Amino acid sequence: MREHVNDPYVQRAQKEGYRSRAAYKLLEIDKRDHLMKPGMVVIDLGATPGGWSQVAAAKVGVTGKVIALDILLMTPIFGVDFIQGDFREASVLAQLQEQLPKGSTAKQVGLVISDMAPNITGIAVTDQASAIYLAELALDLAVQQLQPGGAFLVKVFQGAGFEEYLKLMRQHFTKVVTRKPDASRDRSSELYLLGIEKR
Repeated sequence: MREHVNDPYVQRAQKEGYRSRAAYKLLEIDKRDHLMKPGMVVIDLGATPGGWSQVAAAKVGVTGKVIALDILLMTPIFGVDFIQGDFREASVLAQLQEQLPKGSTAKQVGLVISDMAPNITGIAVTDQASAIYLAELALDLAVQQLQPGGAFLVKVFQGAGFEEYLKLMRQHFTKVVTRKPDASRDRSSELYLLGIEKR
């Protein structure tokens, strides 16, 4: 708790109005890789409390669209359409389809982002398996929803299943790169994989 309270990114988030310190991870990755552009359609998986959605909404602007999904309730954010539910369920996927722009001139999904992490049990093997499973679910949705050439950013943890997951991502994207933003705590095994140009 002391580490969290004294964390410079936590203090900065409170000062700058972001809902979580995670916002700075996405800001840093976007600064390097230019993921988000005005007018883009973005899907944010596991969005609550909304730090990444805030960043995405600001980047895509009023001509873009951010659709956020989470099992947990999220306080509304201007410019973000929120769907509460499990995106593995058909009813939730149907709601997602309804939120996507319609018509022949509609912009397709250009970016899927996922900062999901499992509820930690403290049992390393179980937690790693759960994290990889969530990442696989996110990849599956990204492959279904992204337009050709779209991008996918996902949080993963180094450990069992990581190399296999990396290979899986490479099947679907022209290029896959690893990112470890400064806002990620040094002791954390978390990494972000960025899939560029969906095949």
